[in-house]
Amino acid sequence: MRLFVMAAGTMLLGACATIDSPTVSTERVIAPILTTADALDTSTYAQPQIARVTHVALDLALDFSRNSVGGTATLDILARSDANQIVLDSDGLQVRRVTAPDGSELRFTLGASDPEKGAPLTVSIGDHRRITVHYSANPQADALQWLSPEQTAGKQHPFLFSQGQAILNRSWIPTQDSPGIRQTWEARVTAPAPLDVVMSGIRQGEPEDVGDGRRAFRFMMDKPVAPYLIAIAAGDIDFRAIGPRTGVWAEPAVLPRAHAEVVETEAMVEAAEELYGPYRWGRYDMIVLPPAFPYGGMENPVMTFLTPTFIAGDRSLTGLVAHELAHSWSGNLVTNAVWGDSWLNEGVTSYFENRIVEEIYGATRARQEVALDYTAIQEALAEVGADAPGTALHQPDGVESAGSAIIYNKGAAFLRTLEKEVGRERFDAWLRQWFDKHAFEPATSAMIYDDLKANLAGSEAEAQRLLLREWIYAPGLPANVAQPDPAAFAATDAASAAYVSARTIPAAGAWQGWTSAERQRFLQQLPRELTTAELAALDSQLGLAQTGNNEELFLWLQLALANRYQPAVARTEVFLGEVGRNKFVSPLYATLWGEGEWGRPIARRLYSAYRGRYHAVTQRAVDRVLGRS
Repeated sequence: MRLFVMAAGTMLLGACATIDSPTVSTERVIAPILTTADALDTSTYAQPQIARVTHVALDLALDFSRNSVGGTATLDILARSDANQIVLDSDGLQVRRVTAPDGSELRFTLGASDPEKGAPLTVSIGDHRRITVHYSANPQADALQWLSPEQTAGKQHPFLFSQGQAILNRSWIPTQDSPGIRQTWEARVTAPAPLDVVMSGIRQGEPEDVGDGRRAFRFMMDKPVAPYLIAIAAGDIDFRAIGPRTGVWAEPAVLPRAHAEVVETEAMVEAAEELYGPYRWGRYDMIVLPPAFPYGGMENPVMTFLTPTFIAGDRSLTGLVAHELAHSWSGNLVTNAVWGDSWLNEGVTSYFENRIVEEIYGATRARQEVALDYTAIQEALAEVGADAPGTALHQPDGVESAGSAIIYNKGAAFLRTLEKEVGRERFDAWLRQWFDKHAFEPATSAMIYDDLKANLAGSEAEAQRLLLREWIYAPGLPANVAQPDPAAFAATDAASAAYVSARTIPAAGAWQGWTSAERQRFLQQLPRELTTAELAALDSQLGLAQTGNNEELFLWLQLALANRYQPAVARTEVFLGEVGRNKFVSPLYATLWGEGEWGRPIARRLYSAYRGRYHAVTQRAVDRVLGRS
């Protein structure tokens, strides 16, 4: 069943004077719900075929003294005529009451809680199609991280940010928390001055003084989005424009470096539009968060969240920005209906990212990053086995993916293979029409397979030749996979061979002249067993412990700790105390833990000191590594 309904909007305020905010629509589009078996999301309690949320209006207050957010969520509902209840998702929410538009109270029940899914919040709605949930979030809500002033760059004010993907937003918003149940939303949020609030919607007007030292901020998202894309951040932050529709927020002490690193963003948007059609979200702003943020970036519409760990001073890691921007098409515009089809978000985006990188930074860098990604796929297959079910792109219920190398890199390799097989012009036309056809809608692997077969292959015979079904549903890598350019790392691989055979270290000048991808490649190819003297020589000549590139630093620390290189411990302690990005944090703890009597005391000591600084996502990952879960 596909539903397209228009409804009148409720909130439209003037544009902010400091940021060129585009006008939002006064009409709401209700996105379709997919009803096929492969679109059934088992991570939600919702029953959208019976009653679904179409719009969320939040009125919330941020309380930094209690690390709490609370207020109301008013939900617009589309339901069958015979529906008398709606099921929402909740994880730790303190629901005080639920009311109808006339103020009357509605019965609700909170079911048994599952450790992963939370609990169903069932509301008896009768004939009502709008309800208001009066609630507050638990101070330990998994989606929210509250930072003390000491955990920020400025050390003067607290900070808050959210991270909703995959199913964490139900810990602070009562709604149907499923990627296949897209919703428009608006919000009024109050916070103590002088803190600023940003959200993943268009800011409406200037902040309003509401007394008691607090200000109110308003936001609107007039396009239906997956609920995990509702995001908030609040703190001592400033804004600096990049282009007419792009800019960056960050703490004042971080803003100059952040702006210098992302200054090419407007050009990236233009390059993306040339490839696959217009940017449809109005503005593209970013916020560089404190280092506790658990991911590299999060593609929240109109306000991408970024880790500061990508700031290298030379824009060598800005593929991250290209990736999050590409999500404005793949992921935000067209969204996987279920989490088992995450490759539709991340794999397509990773391919798109590389095309943007090629346009902005040239073919050499793009080819090198493709080669790194291919190596990651090979390593994942070697670790779990090429026949492991988790190495398929589509993951049915009960099967866990083999990780990001599959979802991101194998997904990108699939599209890159299609591009090679049919030609770039023909492939680009197909991908552009896919985005256009399913804009603001959910999608499944079956849908993209059918679309590829009909609009790219054109016949069953061609679909079989392209191995479409094998790519999507079978484990491992199909035989027609596009190989990386063997010359991409010619100089680096020669230097690696020289080190392996004769322990010849690249000259410092040559090392600095390499791209970051080349330096990462060299570090990855170093022998896994090295002596203290060999490690000291590498560090001394190449300045590995002092690098400002965190991807390279991570690879160095991982290698050094695996060889019990004592001088690396102090640098590791600083790094793990400053950074909360799970990509770095969990593997370093795992490396220490793997070193038994040498590394485990270090891991326990550091985690005991730093656990409270990490987001719940990172905490859970490290807890598993250290056997605390």
